[in-house]
Amino acid sequence: MQTRHAQIRAQQRGIPPFIDQLLDQYGHEEYDGRGCVVMYFDKNSIRKMEHDMGKGIVRRFANLLCAYKIRSSVDGCTLTTGHRYKRIRRK
Repeated sequence: MQTRHAQIRAQQRGIPPFIDQLLDQYGHEEYDGRGCVVMYFDKNSIRKMEHDMGKGIVRRFANLLCAYKIRSSVDGCTLTTGHRYKRIRRK
């Protein structure tokens, strides 16, 4: 489930629904301490994708693997999506 804001942001930022599904299936989840869960691709999740789909396919959309999405920890609804330009800060 996505909010209208998340749908608009994904379209504006050029993040296809396929990447959103891959984030759900392979993305690393991390609680941000403010009531949300940040999902993004890390080395382990990329390796799992390569194992399941093959390295060639993952290389085809490697430029889209910098995507992230933020979900509510209460109901699991996607709040927004975007591209990472900096490291995700961990506590």
